[in-house]
Amino acid sequence: MADKRKKTFLWMLIGGGILIILAGLAGLVMNKQAPPVGTPTPASVGQVQRVSLEDAKTAFDAGSAVFLDVRDSRTYAASHIPGAVLIPITDLPNRRGELDPSSWIITYCT
Repeated sequence: MADKRKKTFLWMLIGGGILIILAGLAGLVMNKQAPPVGTPTPASVGQVQRVSLEDAKTAFDAGSAVFLDVRDSRTYAASHIPGAVLIPITDLPNRRGELDPSSWIITYCT
């Protein structure tokens, strides 16, 4: 009878160990982080081409630029430049194809 209890206890330890290992492996697989989305950004702030308010207003009046609002849709709905295209910054990597790269694109977020 004692021998049967020892075998049962041994099988319980082995089974529990296997369950712990499987749970750990499942945790590793389920918590695997997706690779970060690479958004091309300039190496420094100095490399960002700034547009003066006067140049932006001239481009707006002439219709020679696309104004890209990168805020969220709720903020865009509250106020935006008339005719501006809304692509939230979080969606930009997946939606860049919607923009004509030959156009002058002026982004804004305020």
